[in-house]
Amino acid sequence: MSNTLRILDANANRAREALRVMEEAARFLLDDENLTRDLKQLRHDLAAAVSHLPGLELHRDTPGDVGTHISTTSENTRRSIHEVVIAAGKRLGEALRVIEEYGKTLGLVSIESLRYRAYELERQLHARLGSPAHRQFRLCLLLTESQCRLPWRDVVEQAIGAGCDCVQVREKLMEAAALLQRVRELVQICRPHGVAVIVNDRPDIALIAQADGVHLGQNDLPADEVRKIVGRRLLIGVSTSRLDEAQRAFEKGADYCGIGPMFPTTTKHKDVIVGPEYLSAYLQWGQLPGLAIGGITPGNVKQLTGVKGIAVSACVCGSDTPGAVVAQLRSSLP
Repeated sequence: MSNTLRILDANANRAREALRVMEEAARFLLDDENLTRDLKQLRHDLAAAVSHLPGLELHRDTPGDVGTHISTTSENTRRSIHEVVIAAGKRLGEALRVIEEYGKTLGLVSIESLRYRAYELERQLHARLGSPAHRQFRLCLLLTESQCRLPWRDVVEQAIGAGCDCVQVREKLMEAAALLQRVRELVQICRPHGVAVIVNDRPDIALIAQADGVHLGQNDLPADEVRKIVGRRLLIGVSTSRLDEAQRAFEKGADYCGIGPMFPTTTKHKDVIVGPEYLSAYLQWGQLPGLAIGGITPGNVKQLTGVKGIAVSACVCGSDTPGAVVAQLRSSLP
């Protein structure tokens, strides 16, 4: 019995420590009150579940534990906060399984439900953390070849030279094979300059072409389902026109939102123009990076008070001097 209690004590400590790491991520990295509360409650429920075991901590023998000096290289390396949280979640699940199995010999019966709660909280936390490349773009070029007055490569190269930091491929009518080739070529052009490439609607193409992200509309696959396909290899953006859509994108693990439309546009018909009022509400909400989109030009961009990033199409693609237009837009951003 003594050795069994040593096992339970070690794994109870391991589980509580893992939960604390996850709780701090929810609290300080995500500012998510509900997730923080749920993780804290699970930590307390675990402590209560093992509290009736006879003198659990009295069976602890750290100096005599042969495993304290055994480690692997991966245990000593964490490349990002995402890896810290992922490792904590896996450690939690393993510890709870050990407690559950060995606890059965002592009549401990409440651990299985705690383990299932832990799995769900781990899933929510991972989804909310999004991609490690999470960032706020300043100017995203929405590229559609048919709108370009110059050859599309010239448009992209001029835009990059003038300060564009993201290119989103929007080719609704292009066949998959041609789209894949287009995205691969864009990656070759953009990556040396540190410019991200985002693919509209197609996570499969984005993955195969080694792009940086995928952008989803309200009628496309939900962000959490796409995350199951792309893991943390891709940024996920979601188009929104209301705060409830932004909140849903946030909860499903999106990395940024499109915010709009700001103004009437000939590129994509919208029945409702939400305008700068929605931008203001979005900025006040402040949970995710965002790109204001829809009819933005050098003539109206200054109406977007406090804007952090914009996505533009017609005013750049349809210009004889796309680089000059991008430079004007960049100079007008706060």
